[in-house]
Parts: sequence; structure tokens; C-alpha cells
Amino acid sequence: MLEKTFYRTLLSHSFNIPVTVNYWDGSSETYGEGTPEVTVTFKEAVPMKEITKNASIALGEAYMDGRIEIEGSIQKLIESAYESAESFFNNSKFKRFMPKQSHSEKKSQEDIQSHYDVGNDFYEMWLDPTLTYSCAYFKNEDDSLEDAQINKVHHIIQKLNPQPGKTLLDIGCGWGTLMLTAAKEYGLKVVGITLSQEQYNLVSKRIQDEGLSDVAEVRLEDYRELGDETYDYITSVGMFEHVGKANLAMYFERVNHYLKPEGIALLHGITRQQGGATNGWLDKYIFPGGYVPGMTENLQHIVDCGLQIDDVETLRRHYQRTTEIWDQNFNAKRAEIETKMGTRFTRMWDLYLQACAASFQSGNIDVMQYLVSKGPSSRNLPMTREYMYGDNTIAEEV
Repeated sequence: MLEKTFYRTLLSHSFNIPVTVNYWDGSSETYGEGTPEVTVTFKEAVPMKEITKNASIALGEAYMDGRIEIEGSIQKLIESAYESAESFFNNSKFKRFMPKQSHSEKKSQEDIQSHYDVGNDFYEMWLDPTLTYSCAYFKNEDDSLEDAQINKVHHIIQKLNPQPGKTLLDIGCGWGTLMLTAAKEYGLKVVGITLSQEQYNLVSKRIQDEGLSDVAEVRLEDYRELGDETYDYITSVGMFEHVGKANLAMYFERVNHYLKPEGIALLHGITRQQGGATNGWLDKYIFPGGYVPGMTENLQHIVDCGLQIDDVETLRRHYQRTTEIWDQNFNAKRAEIETKMGTRFTRMWDLYLQACAASFQSGNIDVMQYLVSKGPSSRNLPMTREYMYGDNTIAEEV
């Protein structure tokens, strides 16, 4: 009886849409007015002590294990929880400090490989053909995901106002689409670094296959280990949310260190307007060591290390659409993924993608592009933002 009372208290104010909850004892209650939009079924009770210790881990694991079933949109359910001021996501009684995270070079490599080295064949099943695993940029309503990812690559590179023949460092280069586009279409000499063996192998092969060895190089290397090398431009996409709160200042200092005088960098990543945060379930199962920094936290580090802020752009709604398409692609291959990876993994990944979409949709998290420069280099940028929205044409000198 005490357990049921606890659940009623937990769930009755957790959603801003009508939700039906089927309990393990066969009883059922609907919270909210109107026709239920989502039905949650508890096949068994999740112990109170697990929920009060860390609600996101306890409920996430229960869904992964099939102890909780959800009929209707998981994204809509989680979005409503984020938007409800009294939900367990926002109630201080259900928030707990995260364990101390390590971001040593060895631990960082382990964390990255645990996520990105699941296998290129897995990501190929639901990413677009460019294998771009970050926020796309939808210039037009009817853009395909592949079009939007190519748009994003050009949007980032164009913000640098790049000049052919100069050098670019891509910190956290992924599967290489941005760095190789910069080499092929903008005439830059590029170096990409990653901690993922799978990504390194694929980018190395792409460089060889596309005959780019004279202008492109990929390294399996930590961003802290580049020594005194300097570059005209730096890009870093989806990286600063992996370095950890304790290392954020160092990350921006390294960007400053690797830029030549008058160099320009575009730093793109997940952030929060409400301040930095971690999530227990994501830290345990999806992104070990992940920390989403606050917007003002990033800006302060940028200023403190001596970089100049030239432009900030939020792309939250673009990432919402990106994650929604990823989840559609994922579920289109669900049977194949489940055969290959197992039911628990498949439920986990679907939950992750829908939860991300909900978090962007509700404004709980954001994605921002910070355009920064070293010294007076912003004088080399055009006076207005029109130059950022070019026609993606190849430079004349290439």
C-alpha cells in the first residue's frame, strides 16, 4: 500500500498530458484531464529505494528490461515530464549527485570507444550515408537527413570564412565528413583526431580511397596531446559535452593554444541554457563521463582563455528533428538490430533517441555553435552574417 501511494504521488503531477498508468496489481488510474495520450504499464513495481536513489536509472533500466511497457509516444511522454514543473525530472527530492567522473586520457578513450565502437555497421543502419552523428541543419522543410547533414558541414565551414591553402584541425572528427569536405571543396589542409578505433579505421580508408593523402590526415589521438602544433582554423563538433566539467576550461584553452594568431574556430555541441547537468541513466548506459555544460559556463571559459566570441547560434529545433529521423530510421531496422544486438540494447537505444528528441523539444537541452577567434582575427570576418549562408560552391582555387 505504501508503494502504491508513493507511485501515485510520483506520477500524478509528473505529466502535462493525460496519461493512464496500469499498475502491477491490475489496477489502473488516469492522471490528467481528457483522453489518455500515452499508457504506461508496470508489470512489476520498481522498488522505491531505487527510484529515490536515481529515478532516471531506475525507470530507464525497468523499461530496458521490459518491466515497464509504454503504449504511445515515448518522446511525448518524456517531453511532458520535462515540461511539468512538479515531475520527478524537476523535483529536488528525486535529484541526486552523480558519482565523480574521471576524464583521464585512458578513461576518455574507454568512454568514447564504449559508445562509438559499437560498430560502424550498427551506425550505418540508421545514420544517413555521410555517417554524420551530430545535429543536422535543415535549410528547407523538405531536406532529407543527408541533405541536412551536408548543409550542416557547409554551414560550419563557411562560418570560418576559410581561405584555400590554409590548415584546419577537426577535434573529434567522427567518420570524417566535415574534414574531408573541407579538403575537397574548400582547399584546406586538414588533420582530424578521434579516440574511436572504428572511426579512425574508416576515415583512414576514405583518405586513401579518395586520393587525399597529400591534404588530409587522421590520428587516433587525444586532443590534449598535439603539442605545439597550430592551425589557421579549428572545428569541433559534439566534443565539449564529452570532456567533463573539470576539463572544460582545459578544452577551450587547448583550442586557443592550437590556433595560430588570428585563427578562427567553430565549436558545436550540446549545451543547456539553464546551466550544466548530468543524467544518471545516460552516464551509465550511453555516454559515460558525459556532462552537458551550461551556455554561460562555456562563454565564461571562452572569455577566460583569451578567445574572442564572434557569433553564437542555437540549433535546438534542428537537433530535435535530427533525433526524430534517427529514431524513425532505427525503428525501420529494429528487427535486424534486435537480432544483432539483443532486445535490451534495442529498447535502450530507442529510449535514448526518443528521450533526446523530447529533451530538445522541451528546451531542457540545446545545441549551440560558438564562433570564436584568437586575437584580432575577427577583423578577417565579414561585417554581417550573410557570408555564412553561401551556395556551398567549391572555391575557385581548388
